[in-house]
Amino acid sequence: MSAPTARTLPAAPAGSATVDPFIWSDDATGLIRFVLDVFDATEVPEARTADTDGLVLHSEVQIGDSTITIADRKPQWPYTPAFVRVYVEDPAATLQRAAGAGARIVTEPTEFWGDVLARFADPFGHLWWVYKHNPSNDAAGVAEGADVGGDGDWTEPVGDEDWESFATPELTYVHSTLMEAMAALRDPRER
Repeated sequence: MSAPTARTLPAAPAGSATVDPFIWSDDATGLIRFVLDVFDATEVPEARTADTDGLVLHSEVQIGDSTITIADRKPQWPYTPAFVRVYVEDPAATLQRAAGAGARIVTEPTEFWGDVLARFADPFGHLWWVYKHNPSNDAAGVAEGADVGGDGDWTEPVGDEDWESFATPELTYVHSTLMEAMAALRDPRER
């Protein structure tokens, strides 16, 4: 497997990354407050726009170098849960803030391919992946899931391996908590 070549990134406004999520949610104002508290984020005040029905049509919240756009889901729109990955300095502290703001902890901080992974489901029906990246993985060429067999051979395809050939207790825990969390997702309006 050859190393990726450097590419020029497309232009994006200050505060935006190449890819930034857009979350439709019930109680956008509550979700904005939640994200601000849990991730020590900042809102772009001039971005918040109300629609003619009074619901939030557009808002922008900055976490690190990325922007999340949050808007209210209209009454006739379907439930579309968001699945967001956020890198943090302290996953345990982030989970503690999330739980204090009403989130359900899905996955406790767990070693995961050299990083630490945790998850929570927020009170608005969205699932968050919280990571602490270990920069020494970058120098070693470690990528999430790349060396599934754990033998250091980054050139062999892993698609034909069965689960038992590479599952560790940590990976089994991370997988089972995701399966449980996904099965538990429900439209907040139907709870």
